[in-house]
Amino acid sequence: MIYDYDLIVIGTGPAGQKAAIAAAKFGKKVAIIEKRMVVGGVCINTGTIPSKTIREAVINLTGYAERAFYGLAYRVKENITIEDLLYRCNMVIVREIEVINAHLMRNGVEVLFGNGAFIDSHTIRYSNPNGEYQVTADKVIIAVGTKPYHPNEITVDNKTVLDSDSILQLRRLPKSLTVIGGGVIGMEYASIFATLGIPITLIDKRTRLLKFIDSEIVDSLINQMREAGVTFMLGEEINAINKRDDPIDETEINLKSAKTIRSDMILLSSGRRGNVNELNLEAAGLKADENGIIAVDRHYRTSTDNIYAVGDVIGFPSLASTSMEQGRQAAFHAFNYSCPLLPGLFPYGIYSIPEISYVGENEETLTQKGIPYQTGIARYQETARGQILGDFTGLLKLIVNRETNKLLGVHAIGTGATELIHIGQSVIALGGTIDYLVDSVFNYPTLAECYKIAALDVYNKSR
Repeated sequence: MIYDYDLIVIGTGPAGQKAAIAAAKFGKKVAIIEKRMVVGGVCINTGTIPSKTIREAVINLTGYAERAFYGLAYRVKENITIEDLLYRCNMVIVREIEVINAHLMRNGVEVLFGNGAFIDSHTIRYSNPNGEYQVTADKVIIAVGTKPYHPNEITVDNKTVLDSDSILQLRRLPKSLTVIGGGVIGMEYASIFATLGIPITLIDKRTRLLKFIDSEIVDSLINQMREAGVTFMLGEEINAINKRDDPIDETEINLKSAKTIRSDMILLSSGRRGNVNELNLEAAGLKADENGIIAVDRHYRTSTDNIYAVGDVIGFPSLASTSMEQGRQAAFHAFNYSCPLLPGLFPYGIYSIPEISYVGENEETLTQKGIPYQTGIARYQETARGQILGDFTGLLKLIVNRETNKLLGVHAIGTGATELIHIGQSVIALGGTIDYLVDSVFNYPTLAECYKIAALDVYNKSR
């Protein structure tokens, strides 16, 4: 059978982009379907890029990095508005969209705007204000990402009660904000708005947050967020939300423990679900689980042989970085090109204020596995660079096999943690020991010196 395209990708986020471009480089005829009238998906338009840009704007405009020298009251701009934050955000989004469009165009990928849905495993219907169209393809890659999850008991009106998408449509900064959910997105936004001086209450039914992160790093983050004005209410569940009738009144949040919280605005951050409702997966012989997640094999192929799924819609780790590689590998496998499987070692970053990052094992997992280990810690304040930056709370933690001296894990919190972690990632990936870190010469003054300090700390403890 002759198809319109060799490959159709549904979704123009990081996974979809890389899948489409990889196939195009093989000389395949490729189209990519996007339901928004602009490329980039959640990552560019409502997720990763906007939130991280707002974070950077807050750090700069508040003078956060300078407070260690000039006092907690120091500010670069006295009255920060939502317009100040969104100006930078919108500028970055526009530029990123231009870059994506250029990449797709240069590689001959055709972009079809509209809502895509399967008619069968090789046929997709997409519709937009100009009409309804039908296209066919030999292979299909689903890269539709996720959308915010809304529990039945909470109504998101995008004015008083917002989610991680609609928070970018704010017309003013909240006088106070309650964040429901202490996952990655909730912790990021709670710390960002707290840095602006806005009173924050964070509610989560769990008693420990970010369980996949080293507990020492999480404790440090929570302590610094408390100092910034975040009140944590853990082990609590929402009973009801009573919205205000008058815009001047605060919304009342009733907890199952009989506690009551009043807040100007509420940010619902209760996780995300696969954005699959409109795909008509059944027509292609597919189904998603209750969280909208599509099951795939190690090559990202679904239960329908010619259809692949990549990115957040297949679940963990749901990172833009890993999604890009998943998209590329799916395209390779779809057209019978060899490609190494995605390595199990990848860095994880949370862009809170301060940011945290890790790669490899943590103390809890090593204890469960019965692997003997030793830790070494370097604090930013021990380095000249840390003193120059005014970051006296940052730290880098190494976890080392006590018997072989091999580096097993690296955990960091503080300025540039998400960049700093890549040194450790390389050492772990190459099977390196802390001897390499002890014997290496690092630029001075840099935060990278923390690796040497922490490695020496391991040696001192071992002795």
